[in-house]
Formats: sequence, C-alpha cells, structure tokens
Amino acid sequence: MNIYKTNVNKLFYIFLTIHLTVWTLIPTLTNQNLPLDTIEALAWGSNLDWGFNKHPPASAFFVEIFYQVFGSNDWAYYFLSQIFVTFSFFIVWRFSYEFLGNKNLSLFSVLLLEAIYFYNFTSPEFNVNVCQLPFWTLTVYYSWKLYSKKKVDIKDFVLLGVFAALGFLSKYLFIYLLVSIDLLFFYLIFIKKDRKYDFNYLIPLIVFVVLLIPHIIWLKDNDYVAITYGLHRTGLIEINFINHLKYPLIFLAKQIGILIPFFILSLFLISKFKFSLKLIDKKLLFLLAINIAPIILMFLTSLVLGAKIRTMWMTPFYLFFGTLLLYIFQKQINLKKIKNFYITFMFLFLLSPIIYAYISINQTDKRTDYPGKEIASKVQKKWNLEFNEPINVVLGNEWNAGNLSYHLKSRPVWEGKLDKRKLDSYNMFICIDNICVGNK
Repeated sequence: MNIYKTNVNKLFYIFLTIHLTVWTLIPTLTNQNLPLDTIEALAWGSNLDWGFNKHPPASAFFVEIFYQVFGSNDWAYYFLSQIFVTFSFFIVWRFSYEFLGNKNLSLFSVLLLEAIYFYNFTSPEFNVNVCQLPFWTLTVYYSWKLYSKKKVDIKDFVLLGVFAALGFLSKYLFIYLLVSIDLLFFYLIFIKKDRKYDFNYLIPLIVFVVLLIPHIIWLKDNDYVAITYGLHRTGLIEINFINHLKYPLIFLAKQIGILIPFFILSLFLISKFKFSLKLIDKKLLFLLAINIAPIILMFLTSLVLGAKIRTMWMTPFYLFFGTLLLYIFQKQINLKKIKNFYITFMFLFLLSPIIYAYISINQTDKRTDYPGKEIASKVQKKWNLEFNEPINVVLGNEWNAGNLSYHLKSRPVWEGKLDKRKLDSYNMFICIDNICVGNK
C-alpha cells in the first residue's frame, strides 16, 4: 500500500498549509512586538555562543539564521515557529503510518494534536520548547527505525545521534525522552529480554557525546549557569516537605486539564473504550515508552525532589499521544461518526486562533504590546545627536536590551546585563533606564 494515497495525502498537506498560514498570519497581524522568549533567543543569537545563562544554544542558532535572511520582520519568527510545528506533524504522520498501517488513522493521529494547545495557541512564540519539537519526533522516528529493521544503514545511526544532540541542545529536559527510549525500552526490552545487541548501537551515543562536547566545555567555563538556572526554576531552593505532595498533584491536574479537549475530540472517533493490552507487543511497549514513561519520570521528579514542573515544559511530551490512542483503540474506530469528528475538529481549529486574536487585540498590557520599534527609534535619535559611529553593542536584560538589538538597524550585539567593567571598554556609550548602547 502506498503511504500517500491521493485523497488523504492532499487532505494532510492542505491541513499543514492552513495551520502554517493561520498561525503565521494571526500573531503577525495582532501582535505589536515579538514575544519574550523569541526576543531572548534573538538577543542570544546576536552574540552566538555554545550556551547562555538560561538555556543551551540551539534556539538562538535557528533564530539567528532567520535574522540573517529576513532581518527584523516579525512574521519571519512566527513562520519559523510554525515550520518547526508542521514539520513535527509530518514526522508524526509518517511514524503513525508505520505503526497503524492505515492512511486515515495516520491522518487522525495528527489532527488530534490540534486539540492540545501546545501545538496551536502557544506555538507562535518560538522558544526552547518549540525548538525541541522536530528533534523529539525525529529521535523517536529513527529510534524505532533502528529497533524494528533487521538491516539499517549506518547513516541512520549517525542521524539518530545528531537529532538527539540537537534536541538536548534545545533544552535539557530532552533527556527524559532519551532515558525513556534508551533505558526503559532499549535496555529493558530490546536487549535484556531478547538478548540482542549490536555494537552499531554505540554510534548514536558517540555522535551525541561528540556534538555535546563544545557545550559541556562552555558549561564548565561558565559555572554550569544554564543548569543552575533550570534548577532554580523548579523551586528546589525552597526546602519544604509539602512541595513533595503539592507540586506533583498540581502537575497531574494540569496534564488532565491540557488533555480534556484531546479526549473530547477522540470521542468522535472511538465508539467504545474497550481494549486488551499485550505486553509482548513491542509496538505498544515502544509507544508507552515514548508517551507515558517521560510523563511518569517528570511526575517522579516532582514527587522525589519537590520540584515545580512548569506547564510549558511539557510541550513536546504529547506529540505521539494520538498515535498511542489510535493504536490501542484501532478496532473501536467508528468511521460512521467521522463527519462529527471533522466538525468538532474544525470548531477547535478555528476557536484557538480566534481566542488568540481576541486576547492579543483586547489586552493591551502584554509583552507583545511592548513598543519596541518606537523605543529603538528614540534611542537611535538620541545617539545620533551625540555620535556619528553606529551602535554595535547593547547592555541590559534580555527583554529590553534584546528589543533594541532586534529593532535597531545596526543590529548591536547583546553583551549581557549592565556591567560597568564592560562599559569601560566602550569607545562611546549612552544609558537610558538601565540599558546602555555603545560602540567599541
């Protein structure tokens, strides 16, 4: 059977095109300024390094590529974000067909994701969470490819290592997927149970480690600042026993809330929620490893350490939830209800951008209402009154200074927070409200 049967194939690509177009246009037309995380990534991108004070370098690398091509045009970064989202959908589609063997179910596994707000409402903000998405799906896809094929091209081992490294260099939480695949599935099931091992499986690990070496050196040279920032964000500095109960329960409640629209939409596909799980089914075990195991590990992290798990951190964790659901209940799929499924899907698909646009237009105190262009213009005029040289450096926090770096035509390099020692190295500078621009 050809994976790309004409009607479903066209429908899938129409969906991808509409999703990409809608979620590029809506924020472009309704926001006055780029979101916080995107501006931060642009600030880091102006001064690329192997790591930054909050995160590893991948998100900054990708936005800087787009800046070099498109400059300070906001639509480009919404477009970048949707490229990452829709490409991830494409990999889910390919992966789902291999598991489900049915072109319609493969399509449904992707359409169900539109009921999870990580892949629509929050997706315009390109950040480390969105940056993980394609590498999360590619790591899953190539992991299964290696485990399920008797003969695998050596390049597939290399690519798995590359995608895993890029995912980890997007955000450290990527490790939860790697542990779930490599330890829970690969070791406990694939090796220990079947007693099969091929030294080629070391290739992805070697590639992964080699690609991380520059970042590891950067971490050591910078007192592991990105790691300590992540630990600080979890609230681990608060020593309070109640956190070991409160935060895990809050985590579970939020995950249930996030998935309610997903399960409502699935009701229009599945006639009865009856199933029998066979733990000798390697496909099922793999799907449980990539979907359920990472969430359990996050829950245990919160329970054992008393860590606060922030909602947006879970962005990539649900990419294959549609595949898992349809694999378990594929015998209960009722195509007679398909019309109602598409009606409900369209309702959710349209509701999300409408709500986004309404909030964006009617709430005027958001980061995306920040007058970044106007402030940059005022700073440039003040600078021109005193100096003839271009502004090529800026100091201050990532938001205010990052906006200047992005909006000023000279694209000054962001050099971190305000530091008098750095100012002393400038040939000329001016400071306004704890932000300094200069020439060096």
